[in-house]
Amino acid sequence: MRASLIQIGVDPDETVEARRARAASLVRGQTGSDLVVLPELWTVGAFAFDSFEAGAEPLDGPTALAMSEAAREARVWLHAGSVVERAEHAGGTALYNTSLVFSPDGERAAVYRKIHRFGFDRGEATLMSAGAEPVTVALPGITLGLATCYDLRFPELFRALTDADARALVVPAGWPARRASHWSLLARARAVENQAYVLACGTAGTHAGVPQAGRSAIIDPWGETLAEAPDAEERVVTAELDPAYVAKVREDFPVLRDRVLR
Repeated sequence: MRASLIQIGVDPDETVEARRARAASLVRGQTGSDLVVLPELWTVGAFAFDSFEAGAEPLDGPTALAMSEAAREARVWLHAGSVVERAEHAGGTALYNTSLVFSPDGERAAVYRKIHRFGFDRGEATLMSAGAEPVTVALPGITLGLATCYDLRFPELFRALTDADARALVVPAGWPARRASHWSLLARARAVENQAYVLACGTAGTHAGVPQAGRSAIIDPWGETLAEAPDAEERVVTAELDPAYVAKVREDFPVLRDRVLR
C-alpha cells in the first residue's frame, strides 16, 4: 500500500475557496497512491479561532463535496484531514473538529469527531464540542484508526484503536512549531507501543500567527521513520506500507499480549 501525506500550506492571504481547489488538485495528483492524507483544519487554520464559526460546514458541505470528487477522480482512499463541522442537535447547533474519510468511489467511509480538544479553557476547548467515540475504517488489507492532533498526547485512545484491530494510525494535525519535538517523539511512541504504522500529517505555513511544525512523517510498527518532511514547507511525503509487516512485528515481539491493565 502506497501512502502519501500532503503537508499543505495555510496562507492567510489565500481564500478558503482557492485553498480548497488547490488541495483537490494536489489529491488528484496522487494517482499512484492507495491512501492520501490531508492535515487538520487546513481550510481555516487550526489556530484561527475567530474563523471557526464563519468557516463551519455541514458533513455534506463544500469541502466534503470537493474531497469526495477528488478521491473519486484519483481513485484513492482519502483521509481529507478535518473541517469545522456545524451539526444540528435537538438543543441547537454545535461545532466539532471532524475528520472525513472517502473511498475511491467518492463515498464517505468514516467520520471522526476529535475527542480531545486543545486550549486549556481557551480556543478549540471552548468553541468546539468533543467527540465521544473512537473510529476505525477498514481498507482493503488494513484497518485505519483515526485520531487528530492533540489526541496524540492520550495513549489510551490509541490502545482503544489497536484493540479495534487498527494496524495504521492516522493523525492529521495543525501542530505548532514550538513543540515540534513533541510531535515527532509522540508519533514514534504511538507506533512503538501499538506496533502499528503511524501516518502523522501536519500543516505548513502559519495559522493566525502561529508557525506550524510541519515534519509530517510515516513511521513503521518498529518505530522506524520511513519518510519525513524535513521542515514546514508545503510538500508530499510518501512511503510504502506492508500490512503483513504489522503482523510480523507483533508475532516476533509479542508485547501486546503481556498487557495487564486495561
